[in-house]
Amino acid sequence: MEDIKMIEAIERYIRGEMNPDERMQFENLRKTNAEVDQLVVEHTQFLQQLDRLGEMKNFKSALHETHTDLTEQGKIESMKLKGTAKVVYLWKRYRRVAAIAASIAGVTALSISALVWAFAPKANSETTELDRKLQQMEQSQKVQSDEVRKLKSQLNTRPFFKSGGTGFMIDGKGYLITNAHIIRKSKNVFVINSKGEEFRTEVVKMLPERDIAILKIIDNNFVPVTSLPFAIRKSSTDIAEPIFTLGYPRNEIVYSEGYLSAKTGFNGDTLTCQLGMAANHGNSGGPVFNHNGEIIGVLRAKETEAEGVAFAIQSKYIFEAIDDLKKDTAYRSIKLPLKSSIGGLNKQQQFKKIQDFVFMVKAD
Repeated sequence: MEDIKMIEAIERYIRGEMNPDERMQFENLRKTNAEVDQLVVEHTQFLQQLDRLGEMKNFKSALHETHTDLTEQGKIESMKLKGTAKVVYLWKRYRRVAAIAASIAGVTALSISALVWAFAPKANSETTELDRKLQQMEQSQKVQSDEVRKLKSQLNTRPFFKSGGTGFMIDGKGYLITNAHIIRKSKNVFVINSKGEEFRTEVVKMLPERDIAILKIIDNNFVPVTSLPFAIRKSSTDIAEPIFTLGYPRNEIVYSEGYLSAKTGFNGDTLTCQLGMAANHGNSGGPVFNHNGEIIGVLRAKETEAEGVAFAIQSKYIFEAIDDLKKDTAYRSIKLPLKSSIGGLNKQQQFKKIQDFVFMVKAD
């Protein structure tokens, strides 16, 4: 009985049927009880799957009724097999009753399965980092910087790049954020923008415990910018808020969208938040934006045993990383963007404004 009451409470929360006091109490419960938080995420996904199932059944039913009507009107030929006329007649007569009964049985079975799934002991799951394994750095880039040409002349060859991912600018002077796991133990790190322009960087800070790395472009061809169109959010965002990310799972920038499904990550991890979205290798280090054009996280991993479940380092840890870096007086001029200028734009317009500040990262 208590389990059923909990499911009912979760459904009221997801559907926005709680009053403000109830919602606040429930959100506090989620923060203090990782099991309840995970139940909310799982039940949200279950309800979405149930909705999609209902839409598919309605679609199939509409197709069947259209086919039957066209057959009765003689506009198309139906299969006529000996001995089946009576069955076809009975099916036409009682198909609506049968469909209703099947729907009720299906929903009941799914509901029971969901309860068993939600409260049964979970098998151990894992997450996998989203760095991209590279065979060889591509030979054809639209623009090669003088630093790269110099390096090629010195070594007579290009570095052999093994790992790749995504990074994004946090200061117009050339400072970027990416994941530490992409560039661990690397000697050469390059970034390439959406125009194909390639720049050499140096690693100015590594925080493996946060999986955050701070890069600085040190290429003479790089032109600093005065301001960035997006902001970095200090506080967390709301559950179910739409989000999107830009990244490089292949050799061109890719847009993906989803929603924030939990404020904590895998097994209640407080470093990360959970996202309901598809993520691929190469998306590691990519910025996660809310609809206001504010970065709320840095994409880093996905769950191996569940489709459409990804995890991002919460954006507040970017501020902590920069504060730590600023202990060195050489970096005190870094200014994180705190105001977004793209909040009122549609997604296509936001993408166009942001894409030049999201980079492919390649490391040897």
